[in-house]
Amino acid sequence: MDTGTHVVMGIAIGGLATLDPVVASSPEMTQAAMVGVLIGSQAPDFDTVLKLRNNATYIRNHRGVTHSIPFWFIWPTLITLFLYLLMPNLNLFHLWTWTFFAVFIHVFVDIFNAYGTKAFSPIFPKWLALGVINIFDPFIFIAHIIAITFWRIGFEPGPTFLIMFVIITIYYFWRISAQRKVYNKMRSLHPDATHIFTSPTFKWSSWHIVVRTKEMMYVAASRKGTITYFESYPFEPIPDDTVINAARKDKNLAAFLSFSPAYRWTTSIESHGYSVKFIDLRYRSKGYYPFVAIVRLDEDLNILNSYTGWIYNTETLKRKIEVATNE
Repeated sequence: MDTGTHVVMGIAIGGLATLDPVVASSPEMTQAAMVGVLIGSQAPDFDTVLKLRNNATYIRNHRGVTHSIPFWFIWPTLITLFLYLLMPNLNLFHLWTWTFFAVFIHVFVDIFNAYGTKAFSPIFPKWLALGVINIFDPFIFIAHIIAITFWRIGFEPGPTFLIMFVIITIYYFWRISAQRKVYNKMRSLHPDATHIFTSPTFKWSSWHIVVRTKEMMYVAASRKGTITYFESYPFEPIPDDTVINAARKDKNLAAFLSFSPAYRWTTSIESHGYSVKFIDLRYRSKGYYPFVAIVRLDEDLNILNSYTGWIYNTETLKRKIEVATNE
């Protein structure tokens, strides 16, 4: 989920924690629990600092180790010890438990996005991306804002947020059901599919779809149950091509390929030598594929510059490449 949603989720968990008699027993414990769950609800995304290094490092590692099973326990332990140094008269077990719950909820809800996470690493090191909930879901965010508002005007936080979480749980089951209907329809249309990727949109009835078979790839959308196909391509592995092999040595392209399971590529001859471009087919928006990796090479196949990230127009791409060139 996005940062704003994780923040309001942290507030909600802090309010829910008041149902715990130990947390509600003293203002100090209540305050510590709220601070603990607020930090815990953000902690797995502390790897965002990797953006300061470069996009490749961020894309390769974001929602990786910081969301993994060991860090489910490391984050609440570090946060609890930090708060204990500030306020030594705390019940550490209850503070740790609620902070752990905030960290776990953060990781758990991230699984339902199309981006996904390595939540069960190192036991299961693959990305889990269920493609059920948008990274920013207006219903979930607004539900939290309404519950927080009720708390502010005098409603008891524990029951208020408990009711809200029950409603959101029902909402998740409904979204899972809606996604399965889209998935099953595509499976019926393409019984030979090896992969079916779904990505939710802001509209409940609209889904981005990529279908991969042994022979073809299809880019489509489902709108109110109607399937629309946009493009189709012969499916083939990345070729053993001299130019592409040289480009694959680049860290930005390597990061892209470690993240994207559905892509197309093009190579072109340019004044500087060659350009190799990969596009992720899962995020089609208004006829454009914004998540890309591009590598520019000279005539001797030396890498000149590269970029991986979200690009929504040609001018932005030119700026990004210019920045990469000057670094």
